[in-house]
Order: sequence, then C-alpha cells, then structure tokens
Amino acid sequence: MKVSPQRQSACQVEEIASYLDGELDQVALADFESHVGECSRCAAELRTQRMLLCTLDFAFADSRSFALPKNFSRVVAAHAQSDVSRMRHKSERHHAFRLCAVLGLAAFALLGAASGVLVFEPVRTFLRTIGNILSLGWQTVYDAATSVALIARVVGRGLNLDSYGPGLLILTFAILVFLLSRLIANYHRAQIIE
Repeated sequence: MKVSPQRQSACQVEEIASYLDGELDQVALADFESHVGECSRCAAELRTQRMLLCTLDFAFADSRSFALPKNFSRVVAAHAQSDVSRMRHKSERHHAFRLCAVLGLAAFALLGAASGVLVFEPVRTFLRTIGNILSLGWQTVYDAATSVALIARVVGRGLNLDSYGPGLLILTFAILVFLLSRLIANYHRAQIIE
C-alpha cells in the first residue's frame, strides 16, 4: 500500500514504544493501529521492536538466581579496607594526587576541546610571560657580570700604572658607579612613564 508524504512525516518512533508499553489512550491507539495498517515502515519497526522484547524476555526468563556466600559483606569490607590501607603511606597519597591532577587536566582539556574553546591559550600566555621575565632576569645578570668584568679589567690595568695610577683608578671607578646608577634610575623612570 502506498503511503502519502504527509502520512510518512507523521510517523513517530515514540508512538511505537508507547503502543508496546500500553501507554496510548483509546483515540491514540485507534489512530496508531490504522496508521500501522497503512505504513509499511512503521509496521516493520513495530515487528523489530516486538522481536527485541521477545528476545529480552527469553534471555531474562532463563536467568538463575544464585546465593551469595556467607559473610559476603564482611569479606567485601575486609578487601576494601586492605586495598585502602596502602593509601595511608605518604608516597601513595602523593602518587594518587599526581594521578588525580593528570586526570583533571585531561578532563579539562577534553571539555575545552569539546566546547571549541582554546583551553590552553591562557596557559600558553602565562608560560610566555614567565619566559619573558626569566629572559629579562638572565639578560640583567649577564649585563651586570659583563660590566663587573669590564670594571675589573680597567682596575687591573690601572694597578699597573705608576704612582698616580691608584688615584686615577679610584676616580674612574667612582665615575663609573655614578654613571651606572644614573643609567639605572633613568631606565626605571622611562619604564614608569611608559
């Protein structure tokens, strides 16, 4: 029998499940049965779901009940307590904490990936900022060490001069310290202004 397009669009799988469960009222039941008589697709789906229910009934009808052994709850409690007793050691707690942290990060990343949000972008920005701060610190230490080496070289050469060498050396050192402090102060003022 040919089914009209309007009737085909009215097919609902939920009605089949409700029909099999006996949840349809008289009017809905009559409408559904007349629809199944006309719609081959719904009739096939109804047969498939009936076969599934018959298979499940047969599978569960043959299940044999079994008796639990005596003291079953005590045995389970004893096993659970012995399995948890290792968690009292500090190394086990640390291991469990690390495992939970890794699982938490993985869940966080998967949730972000599922939602389409870049989860690790703030982490990358934070790590990039830390890298820039460390680079600045390293550059400062390197420049300071280079300056000290230069001053030490000048002081070493100044000691080889004749009698007026130590005075010239002290004056040069004082001028260099003054210029360095002015340079640092100007640098910090420029940073504050920006």
